[in-house]
Formats: sequence, C-alpha cells, structure tokens
Amino acid sequence: MQHDGGIQIKILKALKNAEVQIAYLEVKLDNDTHSSPTLCVRYEGNIIPLNTPDTRPILINMENAIKTS
Repeated sequence: MQHDGGIQIKILKALKNAEVQIAYLEVKLDNDTHSSPTLCVRYEGNIIPLNTPDTRPILINMENAIKTS
C-alpha cells in the first residue's frame, strides 16, 4: 500500500480477537489523580492503552496491559 509522501506500508499480521475500546482509566501522577476516556485495545483478556495519561500515542505493548479477569 502506498501512503502519502511515498512511504510504503505493509500489514504483516492482523491480530484476531483484538477489539478497539474506549475505557475510562484512572492514574495517579505525583499527588494528583486523573481520569479520562482512553482509546484501548482489548486482547487476550487484557486492556492495553494506546496513549499515555498526557495523551501521547504509544504502540500496543503487552507490558502496558491491564488485566481484566
């Protein structure tokens, strides 16, 4: 697939049983507690946030997974 700017993108593998969800997450930063709706992926019984608490995007990383069961 050709992307704008001449960059070629190839899908190597699509994860089956992964679904995009919006989860309301709470995080403690310093002495403050913040909560907000967060774009996540539910995969293999875990919720994996797709951005940091300050809204910077991150890659799907199982180390960031939050167990739901």
